[in-house]
Amino acid sequence: MSEAPVRLERDAQGVVTLTLDRPARRNAFDDVLITALRDALDHLGGDPTVRALVLTGAGSAFSAGADLDWMRRAAEFQMVENLADARALEAMLAALDTFPRPTLARVNGPAIGGGVGLVAACDIAVASERAVFAMREVRLGLVPAVVAPFVRRAIGERVCRRLFATAERIDAGEARRLGLVHEVVADAALDQAVDAMLEQLLAGGPEALAATKALLIDLRHATFDETADRTTRAIAERRASAEGREGIAAFLEKREPSWKT
Repeated sequence: MSEAPVRLERDAQGVVTLTLDRPARRNAFDDVLITALRDALDHLGGDPTVRALVLTGAGSAFSAGADLDWMRRAAEFQMVENLADARALEAMLAALDTFPRPTLARVNGPAIGGGVGLVAACDIAVASERAVFAMREVRLGLVPAVVAPFVRRAIGERVCRRLFATAERIDAGEARRLGLVHEVVADAALDQAVDAMLEQLLAGGPEALAATKALLIDLRHATFDETADRTTRAIAERRASAEGREGIAAFLEKREPSWKT
């Protein structure tokens, strides 16, 4: 029996780390990994004890994108089978994008194709200086279609037009300049940087963080009038919540709020 392609670890603070665990394949996607990651996200999304989610890769790569054997099999698929495969990938990326708690990509090495999509679907990305990024689909006669909405949201259409068409590799520094990642550190300092970012996340109220992320997702397609209604309701609800009252009281009383203690 083969090993599970996604490894799950949880610490005492409620931080869950999902590791793509196919190092011999540079953590490339296939249908099994996509299903395993989607199932893990769905399960963890309903667990109120989860405070934050870290996504990373085993070995020297974050994710090399699509697995070649999977692509070879897909080349023999009929249209209906290819459509089902593509929809499964989209559903997994959407589950990551809308995960109800903060998500952090720990980019430990190259992220190619769908791997870039994973980075873009996370809220925050911290990368090793040895990470590289590329969208190589056009070199294979394909289109970076399923990941396009997530990457476009992260770096904008103008940049996508170039990177999708040229299929060029960019280094971690350029990825930061373009907005794909937020921080770049030496490889030996990657875990320290991730821990520092998690410390910042865990300082926020768990319910407030979830509500903030939900609000931003809700506002993506809202009209101006809808935006005003949703934002005013959001702040009013948080002020009236037990967590909101505790946070304000802790600030005024110069003490730590309950979720930190």
